[in-house]
Amino acid sequence: MRTVTRLLATLATAAIAAGLLASPAQATPPNIPTKATAQTELNSLTVAAEANASTYDRDLFPHWITISGTCNTRETVLKRDGSNVVVSSACAATSGSWFSPYDGATWTAASDLDIDHVVPLAEAWRSGASAWTTAKRQSFANDLTRPQLIAVTDNVNQSKSDQDPSTWQPSVTSYRCTYARMWIAVKYYWALTLQSTEKTALQTMLNTCS
Repeated sequence: MRTVTRLLATLATAAIAAGLLASPAQATPPNIPTKATAQTELNSLTVAAEANASTYDRDLFPHWITISGTCNTRETVLKRDGSNVVVSSACAATSGSWFSPYDGATWTAASDLDIDHVVPLAEAWRSGASAWTTAKRQSFANDLTRPQLIAVTDNVNQSKSDQDPSTWQPSVTSYRCTYARMWIAVKYYWALTLQSTEKTALQTMLNTCS
């Protein structure tokens, strides 16, 4: 009887472990700074009014570019942020599971996901990228090294559009600390400016970090 009980316990543990392994991976971009680092970076960012909004054109930020083999930036992020992702010979995701941390939704079709630019391209343009070369804007739009790209629910990304944190934040409030740290890291690395309302919103979000 004791052997049977032990066997059942082992099977139950294995089942739980399998369930955990099968759960969708949460999108986690690289190099998200700590709260302390993000605070230091936020304090050093230049506050300035936005400019050149009327001259923005998405085509000035070439994307998605080829990253490796047949895989472009979008496909690379989908593989990074998903769980059990299977791709075709063309690197298109044919199956997998994705958890969108902005809204807490889980998806099993890549077509339900957008790759969000944490700092939107239009926002970057208004914050200093209008003075960059096209090559630099391409690097920004396809930046896999900073926490700038993340797979999220498509209509959530479309609702966000080019808004900054003073007018748009993830509906999952517990994720706002992470979102602020990502946003700050990107603006800091790329030496982009921010508006006073944007800085206030980021500080409020940063204050929610434990």
